[in-house]
Amino acid sequence: MFRAFVLVIEDDQDIGEELAQSLTGQGYRAEWATTGAQALDHAREQAPDLILLDLGLPDIDGVALCRRLRSIARETVIVVLTARTQEFEVIVALDAGADDYLTKPFRLTELMARLRAHLRRSAARPEEDRLLTVGRLHLDLAARRARVADDEVSLRPKEFDLLACLAGRAGQVVTREELIDEVWDINWFGPTKTLDVHVSALRRKLARHGESSHRITTLRGRGYRYEIEQ
Repeated sequence: MFRAFVLVIEDDQDIGEELAQSLTGQGYRAEWATTGAQALDHAREQAPDLILLDLGLPDIDGVALCRRLRSIARETVIVVLTARTQEFEVIVALDAGADDYLTKPFRLTELMARLRAHLRRSAARPEEDRLLTVGRLHLDLAARRARVADDEVSLRPKEFDLLACLAGRAGQVVTREELIDEVWDINWFGPTKTLDVHVSALRRKLARHGESSHRITTLRGRGYRYEIEQ
């Protein structure tokens, strides 16, 4: 039977132990790392399905570690755990590759619900051999690869899902609620700022490959639209 592997990265003894025990009790396979070095070793050797990352580690900055973990585990869901309340730090962590965040103290019931939502979305990714082309953008949905003309665009998992959702309805308004339901989960109750950060990252990455920075249009109070080239 498949048991999702969750890597917990937390230097606080009480929190780390509680998380590892709770995850095991919920049927997950859990490993617990107390330093960034240990976390990188686990990620390289075992390919976790999901990572819980505390930003306040003793040996490496949490945001820097998030970037390194994302480069190793491109398809892994990363959820940041932070006691920091400044909005800027949360945005930096999301921009570094995290898919979601929880601010300490948090309820275990909320954490477990978030994990289940993320893992459901990962397991439900379509595997059909299908290509999607909108102007200079080409998406291979089976291989999960994106190109602008002949240049491949490196995207994180949620960025790819978001782009596929928008491009699949090019020229139409996709509401914020629809995007969150499609890319995250229909029962999602996490921060909606996650969506805005991922859209901003998509715009920057597409622009680096010669696509217009206005290709994804914001419709305030409604959602976003992937514009069709004229």
